Amino acid sequence: MEFLHTIWKYLLISSPYILAGVFFAGILHSFIPMTKVKKILGKHSFSSVINASILGVPLPLCSCSVIPTAVTLKKSGATNAATSSFLISTPESGVDSIAVTYALMDLPMTIIRPIAAFLSAFLAGILQLYFNNENQIVADKEPVKSCCSSKKPAQDEAPKSFIQKLKGGAEYAFIDLMDDIAFWLALGVLAGATIDYFVPAHVLANFNGWSGRIAIVLIGIPMYICATASTPIAASLVMKGMMPGTALIFLLVGPATNISNLLVMQKYIGKKGVIINVFAIIGVALILAVFVDFLYVKYAWKSTLNLQMHHEETGGVLFQWTQIISAIAMVILLVKGIYKKEIVPKFKGEPANSCG
Repeated sequence: MEFLHTIWKYLLISSPYILAGVFFAGILHSFIPMTKVKKILGKHSFSSVINASILGVPLPLCSCSVIPTAVTLKKSGATNAATSSFLISTPESGVDSIAVTYALMDLPMTIIRPIAAFLSAFLAGILQLYFNNENQIVADKEPVKSCCSSKKPAQDEAPKSFIQKLKGGAEYAFIDLMDDIAFWLALGVLAGATIDYFVPAHVLANFNGWSGRIAIVLIGIPMYICATASTPIAASLVMKGMMPGTALIFLLVGPATNISNLLVMQKYIGKKGVIINVFAIIGVALILAVFVDFLYVKYAWKSTLNLQMHHEETGGVLFQWTQIISAIAMVILLVKGIYKKEIVPKFKGEPANSCG
C-alpha cells in the first residue's frame, strides 16, 4: 500500500502541470502548422540553425514523431544543419516536459533544461554546417511514417477560425498526444516511484563522478524515453543522492537518442551527420553536468524540493482538489492511451503504436 501511495504522490504533484503542459502543446501544434515550420527552416543559412534550435524547444513532438517531421524538412530543402538542430531540441524539450520539470524538480532545472536543449541543438547544427553540409542522397520511395500519429495530414484545408484551432489543439493534446505518450509516461511515473520507494537514500551518490556520468550517457544513448516520461525518473534519482547535473545528462541524452532513430536518420543526413549529432548531445550534456552541479553547490539550491514536499503542504484546499481531480483525469487518460496504443493493436495482430 505504501508503494501505491508513492505512485499516487507522483500523480498528485505532477498531473496538474502535465495536463496544462499538454494543453499548451496542443495549442502550439494547432497554431504553428508544419507548413510554417518548413518555410522557416527550409533555408541554407546560419539563421536556420538558430531558428531550428529555438523552434524545437517548445514543440510537442516526441522522439519518434519528430523523425518523420525532420525527414519532411530535409526533403523540403532544409540543410543537414537545420534538420539536426530541430531533431535534437524538439525531443529534448517541450512545454509539457518543462511544466512537469517545474512540478517534480525545481525552478533552476526548469530554466536550465530548455537552455541545454537549445545549446546541444545549436552546437550540432553549427558542426553540421561546417563539417557535413553536403546533401545526403535519399532513395526512399515511401514516406517515413510516424509511430505517434494515426491521422493523415490534410491537404488544401480551408482556413480555420480561432475557436476551431483552439478546439483542434485541445483534441490533439488530450487525444493524440496523450495517447502517444501514455505508455512511456506511465512507465516513467512507475519507475520514478520505484526508485523513490525501493532504492536506499544516497545509494546513487556513486554516480556523481565522471564514471557515473559516462555510465548515464551509455545507458541513455540506446534507450527510448520521451522528455516528459524521463522527468519523474530524474527527479527520483536526484532525491536519492544523484547530483542534478548527472540527472540532466539523462534528461538530454535519453529523449534525443535511441538506436532505431539513429539508424533511420543516417539515411538522410549520413553516418557522419549522426556521429556529429551524438557527439554534440554528449558533449553539451557532460559540460553542462559539471556546470550545473557547480551552480547547485555554490548557491545551495535545493533540488527536487517539489517532489519532497507532501501534497498537503503545496497549497490550499482548492489546489489540493485540483491535484486530486487532475490525478484522476491523468489515470483515465493513461489507461485510455495504453488500451488504444498497446492492447487493441495486439488483439488485432498489429504492432503496438507507442513510440519505441
